[in-house]
Amino acid sequence: MFKNWTVLLAILAFSGSLLGTFITRSGLLTSVHAFASDPSRGFFILAILGLAVGGALLLFALRAPLMKSEFGFDLVSREIFLLVNNVILVVASASIFLGTLFPMVYQAVTGDLISIGPPYFNAIFVPLMIILVLFVGVGPLSRWKRTSPAYLIQQLSKVAMAGVVVGVVLPFIVLLEFSLAATLAVALGAWLTLSIVKDISNKVSNKITIWQGLGSLSLSYYGMQAAHFGIAVMFVGVGLTSYFSSEKSVLLQPGQSTELDAYSFTFMQSTPVTGPNYIGDEAEIMVRRNDADIEVLYPQRRVYLASGTPSTEMAIDAGFLRDLFVTLGEEKESGAWSMTIYVKPFVRWIWLGAILMAFGGTLAAGDKRYRRLRQRRIAAENEQISGRFSFIKS
Repeated sequence: MFKNWTVLLAILAFSGSLLGTFITRSGLLTSVHAFASDPSRGFFILAILGLAVGGALLLFALRAPLMKSEFGFDLVSREIFLLVNNVILVVASASIFLGTLFPMVYQAVTGDLISIGPPYFNAIFVPLMIILVLFVGVGPLSRWKRTSPAYLIQQLSKVAMAGVVVGVVLPFIVLLEFSLAATLAVALGAWLTLSIVKDISNKVSNKITIWQGLGSLSLSYYGMQAAHFGIAVMFVGVGLTSYFSSEKSVLLQPGQSTELDAYSFTFMQSTPVTGPNYIGDEAEIMVRRNDADIEVLYPQRRVYLASGTPSTEMAIDAGFLRDLFVTLGEEKESGAWSMTIYVKPFVRWIWLGAILMAFGGTLAAGDKRYRRLRQRRIAAENEQISGRFSFIKS
């Protein structure tokens, strides 16, 4: 099922990686991530992009009519939910593609500058991801070919109610205040997590023991659930980080302090530093919480000798529930330094979710059934070839 989708999405994913390389290496985009500006190099990457992507799409156009599926499915079925998820992800990717390239195209055509910022991406991306999480929770509990709506309601009604309760109660206990953004993020994460638990419990309910049931499930199934759980973790991380992150730009002299959320940042001193290819200054920042020292951060401001380009080296105190960042700005005549301080709760959960999704894909790819299926196909092809030779000899 969806063989054309599988091939086309693989082509588009690889095309996106080449396009990102072209944007950052050619100087087409002005950004801190565009670390090279070489038109000749950009032209070379563009040629590779045209050859690889154009060739792949040409082969796809020629071979796609041969990859038709002979199976049908009803309007409410797992195939439909998979199709909806594919469409949502493609639309989300297309919105990023449009938002990234449109300012460049607009400038090339009109000569004027236009900026597309977070409001555009939030307005499109947030609703799409909410719909995606809802369908991802429904998909594994649905049946192939045809699923009764009454069956889905019976399976997911309690899961939905429990997700709403967790979404309302848990952020309120932690924050001691009601937040719609936190409630929505946690509720959707709980919805997806509890739907995974429900699906696993359904799979092992007819086994003698739970461990026997868990052992009977395939690696591809565990890979799917690990990837779905990664989506839940990432969604909670994005929601909570976006709402509860705070930052503050200050000008501090040695010995002065500033407060941000529950943390106190004290500028102790600054010292010159010399590296293999740069010179700069390093600040010593003491971080305290509840009158207790928890970390010392050392942000740097560097000037690279080859180009004379100034750069900041951010200091990070990473944690499972929050990250602290300090960037060092410029020194003033009075000896004070400008710096920006960030407190970002749950930002590590975004990366953890991505790791879980990658782990799920790797786990699914290791399923022996796929290798056995390939071996059976090869054996069948060899048997057909042997039969043709036998017919020719006779």
